[in-house]
Amino acid sequence: MSKVIFTIQYELVKDKQEEYLSIIHELKNLLKADGLEDYTVFSVKGKPNHFQEQYTFTSEEAFEAFDDENDERINILINQLSDLTIDHSTKYLTLSEIT
Repeated sequence: MSKVIFTIQYELVKDKQEEYLSIIHELKNLLKADGLEDYTVFSVKGKPNHFQEQYTFTSEEAFEAFDDENDERINILINQLSDLTIDHSTKYLTLSEIT
């Protein structure tokens, strides 16, 4: 089985970092799903207010099934995160392990 890494990179609206960190902390505590091996958030070096979330899945199947998990609180937090980002700054990347 090949692992999948899914990343979301974005820029926050200025002065929203404290609110952002509170949401990320709660999200990290709630994100538990079959096949989700790791969830980590990074700040982008040299770019204030730029962050990247990284989800590591054990397989393509686990990645595909992840969106099917309907936890209402997680959905609320993700929507709150979206409200804190600068419009059109979000970039998604999906990587599939080949070896």
